[in-house]
Amino acid sequence: MTPTLARTLSWEKEQENLSLDIHDLVKSASDVIAPLGPISKFAARSPWAGVERLSFEQTARRFKDVSDIEMFPNDSLLKSARDQGEIDVNFLEKGLQQWLKQHSFGLPLKAAEEFCWGALTKDLPSSDLMALPEVKRLAKKLSGFKYQLKTRQSVKTLSQRFEQIGGESVLRDLNRHLIKWCKLFLDESQAVWSMPNRKEGFYQAWHQMASLDPALTLEERKQIKNLPKEADIALNEALSHLGIHPSETQEYLEAHLLALPGWAGMMLWRSQQRSNESSLLADYLAVRISMELILIKPYLPLPTQGTEADVLLESLIAAWLHWGNFPIKAWSQLSAAEQKARLNLAWQFDHIVRSRLWMEAWEQTYEQQLKEKITAKQQSASKTKASSLAQFVFCIDVRSEPFRRQLEQTEGFETFGAAGFFGLPIETCKLDSHHSHPSLPVLNRPQFKVKEYLPESQYQPFHERLQAVNSLQGTFKTMKHNMLASLLLPEVSGPWLSMQTLARTFLPRRAGRTFKKLLDTWFRKPDVKLTLDRMEDPAETEIPIGFSEEEKVQYVEQALKTIGLTDHFAPLVVICGHGSHSTNNPYAASLDCGACGGTSSAFNARVLAALCNLPNVREALKARGILIPEDTVFAAAEHITTLDELQWVYLPNLSGKAEDAYTRIQAVLPKVSEEANAERIRELPGLKDRLKNPKAEAERLAEDWSEIRPEWGLAGNAAFVIGERSLTEACNLEGRVFLHNYNWKKDKNGSLLSGIIAGPGTVCQMINLQYYASAVAPHYYGSGNKATQTVTSGIGVMQGNASDLLSGLPWQSVMQSDDTVYHAPLRLLVVIQAPKEYVERLLNQDRVFFQKVQNGWLRLASIDPEGNWKSWS
Repeated sequence: MTPTLARTLSWEKEQENLSLDIHDLVKSASDVIAPLGPISKFAARSPWAGVERLSFEQTARRFKDVSDIEMFPNDSLLKSARDQGEIDVNFLEKGLQQWLKQHSFGLPLKAAEEFCWGALTKDLPSSDLMALPEVKRLAKKLSGFKYQLKTRQSVKTLSQRFEQIGGESVLRDLNRHLIKWCKLFLDESQAVWSMPNRKEGFYQAWHQMASLDPALTLEERKQIKNLPKEADIALNEALSHLGIHPSETQEYLEAHLLALPGWAGMMLWRSQQRSNESSLLADYLAVRISMELILIKPYLPLPTQGTEADVLLESLIAAWLHWGNFPIKAWSQLSAAEQKARLNLAWQFDHIVRSRLWMEAWEQTYEQQLKEKITAKQQSASKTKASSLAQFVFCIDVRSEPFRRQLEQTEGFETFGAAGFFGLPIETCKLDSHHSHPSLPVLNRPQFKVKEYLPESQYQPFHERLQAVNSLQGTFKTMKHNMLASLLLPEVSGPWLSMQTLARTFLPRRAGRTFKKLLDTWFRKPDVKLTLDRMEDPAETEIPIGFSEEEKVQYVEQALKTIGLTDHFAPLVVICGHGSHSTNNPYAASLDCGACGGTSSAFNARVLAALCNLPNVREALKARGILIPEDTVFAAAEHITTLDELQWVYLPNLSGKAEDAYTRIQAVLPKVSEEANAERIRELPGLKDRLKNPKAEAERLAEDWSEIRPEWGLAGNAAFVIGERSLTEACNLEGRVFLHNYNWKKDKNGSLLSGIIAGPGTVCQMINLQYYASAVAPHYYGSGNKATQTVTSGIGVMQGNASDLLSGLPWQSVMQSDDTVYHAPLRLLVVIQAPKEYVERLLNQDRVFFQKVQNGWLRLASIDPEGNWKSWS
């Protein structure tokens, strides 16, 4: 259980130095938001990754104060989980007892328990109780205590304070103007005419354009024109004129970043990607706070805000009436110390504490259920496995678990789990593409580039066919943006597009197959080769193309050790990447591999398989103690998660034994796909009457352009198990668990475990917290209903035409219906199969991981060699 922090703790800073440069303050303030990349490269990120030095509860209090953000599940969600048997109230009672032991209130324990248990299990006090004259009189009589209960008020922006006291809509106008200029500056594809002077930076471009903005008054435009030319000077001057004390500057900047975390997050991401835009976030704040000064100047100084202390006392007294069964008359019989103690208990045991205790009980209930599944499996597992005919290496993605379980039903098939980038820090570039994609976790940078290529005799015909299609698309776009041509365009394209729309609407499966067949026939893409060998390319100045001979051996060895496959190789080893397939889906990248930065991991699978087949690599591995038999062949496939299909992407010449394994796989795959589909489709809402043919239904979901939920993605994820597959094999983990192979006996110095925690473990935690945030605060960290979203500037989505740039997952990714949440918002439970000393060494050596566990950003458990389960959180 996460240690409870006192209410009086303030928002910590790593240091307070009033002489810090404004760019240093901006950098420190940016910790409260997450960098937000384009939705076409959607990659999971924790919105709170920058503040993990603070506890989860402390962060929840700060974000609630500044932006009214709820970081814990709401009461209705917790009640629903309890009613469905997902929360064991015994854990809730244990959590309460532990909380009471950590505090001293000067009250009889029984009275404190009765009050707190009532607060946890009963409804909130009605407003009628607070309105009682007796309550108001008692609150006035006890008003001396209100100053002792007051906490330090967090720094809010002046526009937020003005809104709180009922002032005009300065905050709304400020946001509206910022959204407009951010859209123009960041646009990547939709605007026909781009914003002038973009290369000079956001502040410079805005400064030159905003003084001409007709949406502003003449006086406001004049003030913009007279602003300093340099962003940092403008930001400092605006803060000074607003009267922000230097000691409050960082918190003031944080509050402004949290006002529109999506647009600010995109500015932060761009500043990290391009060296010439490194000061983009400072530009953003200079624009925002300069605009705030201009809009709020007529109302300065702001009236003093009334105190809420009297209301606070009334609510605390009403809480004792309702939860503590303590009548008004009994207060007069208490000493001053006892009165203070009761008020203090009611104040300390607030909504955030209660929500935390409920959530921890939920998490502990899930942990207990997972423990029972695994330990029951361990007790029944006694059979010895025969040698494998085929081995499959899947991504740790939770969607792989049901497919692996079905595949393992076939005798002679063995599966492994590893992060889908397979340890290859590569940037991928597909044939004839002018763009490459970093195919590794978003926190890392690629070290090599791997390209697809063809001999000239094969490349030229394919290139010409591709150019023909691109020319048609370019002509269509040009006509659409031309005033006269756009009048003719509907007449020319209408019949074809109408037929396509009707086909995709009423016959999505058949239309999808037909269009795919037409494209495949037209393109006739040959089998491409990969630039695995180091190449010299004058055009590439950042990272090398291909690998040196030593690097090939190094990355294959590292991958095999991480996978746990260093001996007993089967005749056929299949490296399985994964990707999703959906139509007309802005969030398509969110359903692909999170370990590959929001793209399919099939490319990485193919690269690893090809490297493993190289004779010189195998020879070098032999000298390092990894002997791959001559008749063992590595192949690559892609697990299409929407369809639960396994499609081959690399199938080299097979040995006799490998050919037998391949034949067996092909015979089994249809049944595996059918069973996995039936299990997965059953969880989607509204399909109970359409499950006679799960395969057909899955194909419809993937091809229907109007489908808002092609699959659940990683919804439901709750745990990350690091251990041998035998630990969880045959356990139905309901597609909620990331599974990574690990054998502690082969990891004497703990380096493999450290690498798994630092790499895949971090990716899993980011995915988990993004789903968590989108479920508990959908209005802030989610992205609303897909049906009402607007794709904007080619980079993301908004609700309507003037909202924040939405950073999280849509409603359809976490909700089953308007009233039912599908994704249970639980913090990730990391389970490590290893001796106790291995876990202790990990916590001592990896201070970042230790901090996450200590501060409640994830939970930790371990299973020792004797099968004993230990909770470390």
